[in-house]
Amino acid sequence: MITNEQQVVFQPEGDIVAASANELRGKLRDLVNNGARQLVIDLEKTKMVDSVGLGLLIASHNSLQKVGGQLSIVRASADILELLTTMRIHQHFSVSGR
Repeated sequence: MITNEQQVVFQPEGDIVAASANELRGKLRDLVNNGARQLVIDLEKTKMVDSVGLGLLIASHNSLQKVGGQLSIVRASADILELLTTMRIHQHFSVSGR
């Protein structure tokens, strides 16, 4: 994790799926509660995002918006990028691929 006051780059260590959602939710909530306003989620090590993971990303976006912040996703695989584009999530926050 790289921090620069209000900007934080967070890299999950694996997939963003139901099995990891509670742990990730806690980490992301802590980042926002501790002042992160520009949250960058680096998906270099993430191969899969399921429906629970999508919900988690949207919830993180909503939490950041409430405090004037912004979410972006970087280094998403082609499959994840296609999923986020198909679900039109890229219309709500910045999404980029590898």
